[in-house]
Amino acid sequence: MSSTNIEKLNRFYDQFTGSDHVLIVINADPDSIASAMAVKRILWRRVINVTISNINTITRPDNMAMIRLLDVTLIHLIKVEIHHYNKFIIIDSQPDHNDAFADFEYTVIIDHHENSGIAAPFSDIRPEYGATASIMTEYLRAAKIKPSPKLATGLFYAIKTDTANFERKAINEDMRAFQFLFKHANIHLARKIEQVDFRLDFLADFTKAINNYVISRNKIFVHLGPIENTDICVLIADFFMRFNLVTWSVVSGIHKDKLIIVVRNDGTRKDAGALISNKFGMFGSAGGHRSMARAEAQISLLDGQIDINDPKKLLTWLIRKFENNPTHGKQSRKK
Repeated sequence: MSSTNIEKLNRFYDQFTGSDHVLIVINADPDSIASAMAVKRILWRRVINVTISNINTITRPDNMAMIRLLDVTLIHLIKVEIHHYNKFIIIDSQPDHNDAFADFEYTVIIDHHENSGIAAPFSDIRPEYGATASIMTEYLRAAKIKPSPKLATGLFYAIKTDTANFERKAINEDMRAFQFLFKHANIHLARKIEQVDFRLDFLADFTKAINNYVISRNKIFVHLGPIENTDICVLIADFFMRFNLVTWSVVSGIHKDKLIIVVRNDGTRKDAGALISNKFGMFGSAGGHRSMARAEAQISLLDGQIDINDPKKLLTWLIRKFENNPTHGKQSRKK
């Protein structure tokens, strides 16, 4: 283990005393959950107690399975008695990533996203890494801590998820962390978490998608109308990419005051993140990676662009956004 990682671990330890009550704040997903588990293990017996608190509502089936199968205890931030804690840590995010993070003076920031420049007594931000779980694996190794099977499984699954099985950005350090964790993880448990994608209440939206998709130039488009959970757009977009000859999958739905647009492609076409940012960035948040992207367009900003309450017109508008020359090419609609 490199001296740099040992030095970082020691500086991390220097931030805490045996009388501290520590709150880890996360936007819960596999990487943040597993990384928070690692921080809690590293601080075991070094502070009085460590609590992991999520700012979001956890609805994705795989995230729920991960929490259940790995015995992770999370307390939603609205239920936390903040005055009981004197040290705050943010993992796999930074303070300006969500308004819910803004109320704390963080002692520690550890993340793999681009550095937003917000300072803390201890900060370790490595945007070149594919997952924060890889960073935390290095901390565990520097501390000479053998991860338990459940902790190793969580970190292992987190790296798989955030690197999309190393199809997205990753470096040698991610691979080394993955190889180390493989020796300690319960692979069968990781596979069980990975395969839990669906809930029974998703079936109605899948039925709507299968009955109402539109194909244009090997691109498949679906508009679901009002949706209870934005995760359904992701699941259906991934589902349609499994079909032969489908090169793009675009799934939209209306959630609260936003039009959610989820995009997938086969990775050999145009950059999905750049395209969706260019087409929808003026309406709200939009961006992503080469093969996957997402936009959340404010409905109030779409006024004059499209009648949000007319599904056919909305779908036609979306198709035109993704076609270089929308006046050519056949379209087929599944009734």
